[in-house]
Amino acid sequence: MKGAIFRSTGSWYEIFGEDGILYKGRLRGNFKLKDLKLTNPIAVGDEVEFEKEGEEGTVFITGILPRRNYMIRKSVHKKGHGHLIAANLDQTALVATLVFPKTSLGFIDRFLISAEAFRIPAIIIFNKNDLYTEELKNYEKELFTTYEKLGYKCLSTTTITEGGMDGLKEKLLHKRTLFSGHSGAGKSTLINNLLPELHIKTSAVSAFANKGVHTTTFAEMFRYDETTLLIDTPGIKELGLFEFKNEELSHYFPEMRKLLGQCKFHNCMHINEPGCAVQEKVRSGEIALSRFQSYLSILADEENHR
Repeated sequence: MKGAIFRSTGSWYEIFGEDGILYKGRLRGNFKLKDLKLTNPIAVGDEVEFEKEGEEGTVFITGILPRRNYMIRKSVHKKGHGHLIAANLDQTALVATLVFPKTSLGFIDRFLISAEAFRIPAIIIFNKNDLYTEELKNYEKELFTTYEKLGYKCLSTTTITEGGMDGLKEKLLHKRTLFSGHSGAGKSTLINNLLPELHIKTSAVSAFANKGVHTTTFAEMFRYDETTLLIDTPGIKELGLFEFKNEELSHYFPEMRKLLGQCKFHNCMHINEPGCAVQEKVRSGEIALSRFQSYLSILADEENHR
């Protein structure tokens, strides 16, 4: 039998079978993964094969079908291992906030790099625009210009006044979308607004630390309609990039990728080399300084080495 993983709790999985029945499954004790250093062998969105366990109404997962893509992050618990966020995606949506809590541009860029690495289209949802000052409204416009120029669709939303929700629905239809971002950014609240019958548990942001409170504990996929699926995930505090080579990093920045071959040296790292096309574009303002700073920050993080 075959089905898709709709919920993962670590050791148990909810599998939506091809027969339309929801099964509760687990891995066989002798299940082996080939050469993969992962803290979780299966992610929401995975297509799996399974067989009935017996009279208990549970099933054994016997195989994982090839993934067309996946999002992964560095494990915060086990050094040198990755943690799968979700698999087999049509697009990923980063829910970011400019206030309460604030999402750093570095975090946004790391997320976009991860999506680029696996060729997953990404959109950025700037949520909670009902809290904006005039200054923040102008700043959001600047960010829209920066990221949409690179090919990333940006949306401005609030669930308080429903602003931007129609545009969001339009971008989600007929796709399987992963929602990700910091705790407190409003991922679950946005999904609740789209699917109010779900009643996903949410928590207020801590006013003391201006940080979100982890409410979503496990990744879970929800069906909006027959062709539209939304994946809610636990909030990410820091996004550690997994298995990136420094010499390949610029390939995942669209504005740098299009300059390949234009630097004086073929192995240019775009730091302080003479005749660097990327540095020249930064100086002229054609590449945003914030994006270049994100690039340098990731290069400096030795934990990202393979």
